[in-house]
Amino acid sequence: MAFQISDFTQRLTGDGARPNLFQVVMTLPGTTNNQLSFMAKAAQLPGSSIGTVPVYYFGREMKFAGNRTFADWTITVINDENFMIRNSIEAWMNSINSNESNVRTASGVSISPTLQSYTTDAQVYQYSKSGPTSANAGMNAIKGYNFVGLFPVDLSPIDLDWASNDSIEEFSVTFAYQYWTTGTNGTLTGLTT
Repeated sequence: MAFQISDFTQRLTGDGARPNLFQVVMTLPGTTNNQLSFMAKAAQLPGSSIGTVPVYYFGREMKFAGNRTFADWTITVINDENFMIRNSIEAWMNSINSNESNVRTASGVSISPTLQSYTTDAQVYQYSKSGPTSANAGMNAIKGYNFVGLFPVDLSPIDLDWASNDSIEEFSVTFAYQYWTTGTNGTLTGLTT
């Protein structure tokens, strides 16, 4: 069959998914609004890895499915002058392991009713070019992921420079989590574990 551009364009649904149409939803300790949904300027839809178990039989390596692993998840955040998100992440990390005394806060951060008190769940939603149809996060999303038992493990520095004119500070936060669940269009509302 000869290649025709029309064959390709007919199969590219909706002119292709766009990486800039997404939203991150997460409750941060000490915050009551959805500030992070507006300030998370970069994230990823997670990958998936299943390990292999090699077994040798008469010199030949046979591979069997192993355990699933979940790579850490990183977001990039735009910094406000009030440092609300950064302060919240710093306090969260300090309650997990104190900067000064190398201990965990007795009560943790109490942001998750499940798992341990220092974890929370977070969602990332991918939207079509028509965008969300309501103020509810995840409505009309074409793909979504729920990260279960998430907590910060790395907070990047913010570079300061007298020559950095006309720019806004950004920083990255890397999170570990237990696992993720996913949904597709029509099954995203209230992604559950």
